[in-house]
Amino acid sequence: MEATSPISVQQSLNLLDQTPEFSPKPSPLKKNFVTSLMEAATLRTPSFKEDTYFISHLKASEKKALQELKDKLMAASNGPDSMWGIPLLGGDERADVILLKFLRAREFKVQDSLSMLQKCLSWRKDFEADGIVEEDLGFKELEGVVAYMHAYDREGHPVCYNAYGVFKDREMYERVFGDDDKLKKFLRWRVQVLERGIKLLHFKPGGINSIIQVTDLKDMPKRELRVASNHILSLFQDNYPEMVARKIFINVPWYFSLLYSMFSPFLTQRTKSKFVISKEGNVAETLYKFIRPEDVPVQYGGLSRPSDVLNSPPKPASEFTVKGGEKVNIQIEGIEAGATISWDIVVGGWELEYSAEFVPNAEGSYTVAVEKQRRMAANEDAIHNSFTAREAGKMVLSVDNTASRKRKVAAYRYLVRKSTSIV
Repeated sequence: MEATSPISVQQSLNLLDQTPEFSPKPSPLKKNFVTSLMEAATLRTPSFKEDTYFISHLKASEKKALQELKDKLMAASNGPDSMWGIPLLGGDERADVILLKFLRAREFKVQDSLSMLQKCLSWRKDFEADGIVEEDLGFKELEGVVAYMHAYDREGHPVCYNAYGVFKDREMYERVFGDDDKLKKFLRWRVQVLERGIKLLHFKPGGINSIIQVTDLKDMPKRELRVASNHILSLFQDNYPEMVARKIFINVPWYFSLLYSMFSPFLTQRTKSKFVISKEGNVAETLYKFIRPEDVPVQYGGLSRPSDVLNSPPKPASEFTVKGGEKVNIQIEGIEAGATISWDIVVGGWELEYSAEFVPNAEGSYTVAVEKQRRMAANEDAIHNSFTAREAGKMVLSVDNTASRKRKVAAYRYLVRKSTSIV
């Protein structure tokens, strides 16, 4: 049995919040490539609008190109062509979605689109991509770590996370990329992950027809993974056109400009326009713009743990910000005697003081320090705790950022379960 409680957020500011922050004069030096990308990223809207797949919404020239592609495909076809289980000819509206992706990837140049489509069909047959999702490729240690689908963004796009920092370990690197056969097997596994994500797409006008890619560049061994990166990008660029709604790079290090210059030639201008760049220490704030906190993995400042996926849909979280020089008290009131309250709370990039206490309603009762005040490090995961009340009262979660000038994003959620007996 669940009970809801009113919440009040009390904010107390110290003098830091009343004093304007020191802003150094702009450096006369020319901005580097990464800085320019980061500044450009901050101007992007967090709301991604899917390309239309309604035929009635297309321009006359686009409708003509779609029909020409169908005609050319029909003339060149040696049999029933299909992709992701969808027949490409025959009038299925899902096929129009696929064909429009190839057309957009080649700026509606019909012959170029046809060539790309035919090469993709040939590759899928040779690669045996249609049955790859069911294969056991033996990469259990990489699942949920290196590349994995996890929840959805705010608009319903499936989210794929990529993190290659584990390969800084030489033994791990050799085990996965030690020779050409191992590399080929890894590439097959990486395609398998993407194919799992594509199975979540609608392939219909007005539906969700693309995914979100989040790539963590922290500790990524750039030299060692150059060959694998080029192969992955080439495969995806050639065979999965317009499948990514947005590419979010997080924990971007100083050498990102070199990495970007390496794979930039493989990307179209349309693909580049979808980039979002987030430097180290700004991960949670960036991801919250696109993904709800309860769907962001705990290692990235969210509330989602691997075990959550196995249970029911996650309980929605409430978002708030903690300004520099500010202390926020979250009060969860109306807790009855014998009730158990459980909560999750996280602040992106922590580096502040946190505590939790239970305050009884009755006069003369003592406040219980459920979690003593402690400094939370930047890399700590979300707090998850519970408390059973012996008497009626309220829980107070305190986040103290008075020692900092930096604003931080945060989220929390809670659940109160009543009990017929007092524990």
